[in-house]
Amino acid sequence: MGGILERKPRLQAIAGLAPRGSRCLADIGTDHGYIPVALLRIKKIDRAIAVDISEGPLARARRTAERYGLEERVDFRLGDGLSVLAPGDADVIVIAGMGGDTIVDILSAAPWSLYGPLLLLQPMSRAEALRKWLWKRGARLCSEQLVQERRALYPILKVRSSGMGPVPYTEADAWGGMLLENDPLWGKYLETVILRLRRAASGLERAKDPALAARQKRFLKVIEELEKRKGAWSRANGR
Repeated sequence: MGGILERKPRLQAIAGLAPRGSRCLADIGTDHGYIPVALLRIKKIDRAIAVDISEGPLARARRTAERYGLEERVDFRLGDGLSVLAPGDADVIVIAGMGGDTIVDILSAAPWSLYGPLLLLQPMSRAEALRKWLWKRGARLCSEQLVQERRALYPILKVRSSGMGPVPYTEADAWGGMLLENDPLWGKYLETVILRLRRAASGLERAKDPALAARQKRFLKVIEELEKRKGAWSRANGR
């Protein structure tokens, strides 16, 4: 990526999933504009749209593009999520560095985004909510991978709508991810998810509300299934 994404493994991984020869990539919440500029530098995409809700990040993105003489190939748009894009503007859309619920809100406000463009989605939290929302709307994962940055693990979802209706899934799929069996970080990721679920279940131990008690029961069931998957992964990988 020409050094611009050096020491930014999360952004490197996202950029690596963009197909070579893409007509236009839109980076939603672009901040410094690192992903579109890095991909333009290696001629992996023809042009880019950098979108941010605030003037400051968009100005930083413009300075990044100017530093590499690429400002003429980036369209800088100030706005909220996909509101400043029209269907067909981009064939690849990146939404990264936000919570899963925020990504869901952005996609929900632009239903056309699930029909046509390739989506590269990187939730910082609540990945299970994003996976569920996508599957209920017939979006299928082309791939899912994990990346570690500092001490945290992040999933990256490469998504395209199937147009075939809702995708079957289990709660364990939503929490633990899919297509990750061969990912070297999956065991560690499952550990973090299981720990999060254990804490949540523990907080509901004395719940008298039937709905909360049912939630705890669901959490415990998911933990049991994820423990099985982690054990199978560990055996397959000699861990």
